[in-house]
Amino acid sequence: MQLKIDTKEKFHVITIKEPEIAANMTAALDESLLPFLEMPVKNVVLNLEDTQKLDIAAAEKLLTLQQTFYEQHASFVLCCLQPQVEQALDEQELLELMNSTPTESEAWDIVQMEEIERELLGGEE
Repeated sequence: MQLKIDTKEKFHVITIKEPEIAANMTAALDESLLPFLEMPVKNVVLNLEDTQKLDIAAAEKLLTLQQTFYEQHASFVLCCLQPQVEQALDEQELLELMNSTPTESEAWDIVQMEEIERELLGGEE
């Protein structure tokens, strides 16, 4: 799986450079994304601007990854979904479960807000 990784101060922007993410790529998604949970900066913005087709199994894997990140107190935001990918996710009733934004800039905002939330909640314990 081809990825472009851009590391920022609070998160990594990972752009999947594949026109299609198929069911047989779910292991590659794990291998590519889970290691970020071991890094000092764990938050991930997953940019899907180059992806035209997303298999249902791959979509479910992304949802599972999102849950894994949040369980580890890290953000996982999808952005730049192509209309056909967004429609497919919506038809499978997965879109409403995913943390997604139209633009990368909005995804950055969500990550930063969630970071502030975690800092505030962490301070109350």
